[in-house]
Amino acid sequence: QVQLVESGGGLVQAGGSLRLSCATSGSIFVINAMGWYRQAPGKQRELVATITSGGLTNYADSVKGRFTISRDNAKNTVYLQMNSLNVEDTAVYYCHAEIFPRYGSRFDDYWGQGTQVTVSS
Repeated sequence: QVQLVESGGGLVQAGGSLRLSCATSGSIFVINAMGWYRQAPGKQRELVATITSGGLTNYADSVKGRFTISRDNAKNTVYLQMNSLNVEDTAVYYCHAEIFPRYGSRFDDYWGQGTQVTVSS
């Protein structure tokens, strides 16, 4: 069974930094794109950043220049370095991955359980 587990969330003051990690586990054949999404109270889940298996990245305009997504393909782990955090970044952050399970027949979407990031003013 494939699982994604996030870590690294917490409470930080505006202007501070946090680094999120998302580790995958289970019987995995290959991972395609990985990414981070977030959902603030009363709002829809939105894309934060994605990264392909080859390292191509895409960012939401609101985080460009402040957040950096990276991945370690050997560890099947994706990271999100968040700098210059502001109150508007407060949300639950979810890890996502397109995974072909070892005993599966196609790529499927997998999500982590979410990690809370709270930025205080």
